[in-house]
Amino acid sequence: MVNIEFSRIAYDLSNFTYNRLKQIGRYETPKKPSTVYKKFYKGSYRTHKVAGIHLCPIADVKTSNNMNFSQELTPYTVEGRIRIHKRLKRDVAYEINRLMQSNIPDRTIEYMDNRISRYSMKNGKCEITGLFLPVELVHCHHYKPVSLGGTDEFRNLRILRKEVHMLVHATREETIQGLINYLQITDGQLKKINQYRKVCNLELIG
Repeated sequence: MVNIEFSRIAYDLSNFTYNRLKQIGRYETPKKPSTVYKKFYKGSYRTHKVAGIHLCPIADVKTSNNMNFSQELTPYTVEGRIRIHKRLKRDVAYEINRLMQSNIPDRTIEYMDNRISRYSMKNGKCEITGLFLPVELVHCHHYKPVSLGGTDEFRNLRILRKEVHMLVHATREETIQGLINYLQITDGQLKKINQYRKVCNLELIG
């Protein structure tokens, strides 16, 4: 209920701000406020316009109630992941069940668990292309390679499409160009891929 206090503050400062700003701004109800202004304020309060910018009206400062928020929804605990999985879309939940049934003998339990958590957090989408991935196309990339000291912890894993993962590690020019053409990689996506390659100590793709 901060708007009650801010309304009082606005009243106490009204004469001061009006006298200080009347020489350099206009006191008005915003007619064409900026997108940011419209996002946070109604536009029904009079405020000063200085250098073409409407100052935020103190009296209109409010809090917003985040309903249905639960601290138990977290990918960092077993119970939290179970709760998240229950609320996922049906197609994502289906693929997670398939991931849980997969077995990679040379991977740690931490890796297998965090891979599922990462997949669920990204709603089953590739972190480069943004496209939904069925299990057959899911690869889990170590952002900092294990050979360079990277771990299997959650924050070091990335969910990538299989071919995108190949492109991150590819070194042959013909392979790189073939994958770029096949995946129709955009400039923005290539920039992300090069960030991954840089951490892997690989040559950037020009």
